[in-house]
Amino acid sequence: MREAWQHFYGTAFWQRRRMLQLRMHPLCKFCAADGIVTPATHVDHVKPHKGNWNLFVLGELQSLCASCHNSRKQHEERIGFDIAVDADGWPTDPHHPANRHR
Repeated sequence: MREAWQHFYGTAFWQRRRMLQLRMHPLCKFCAADGIVTPATHVDHVKPHKGNWNLFVLGELQSLCASCHNSRKQHEERIGFDIAVDADGWPTDPHHPANRHR
């Protein structure tokens, strides 16, 4: 089902903001954190805007490759935390359940 706010992405404003984000940050943020160089193709709102125009316009953005946007980011939004781990195997996201009592 198409959300009522999907038309935000067709605006000239978004197209300019998207182009500027990719020009300033051309590599996937998630891949870069893992030491992998991957060109970004998607511009993602760090905090989901869920149709809030102010968050859509002013919210922080990140550049992602299609794979990270369509899998890792979507999974993170569904469960509420990132499953990435550090070199020791410990979850890096402070919202991960394993980090609640640290």
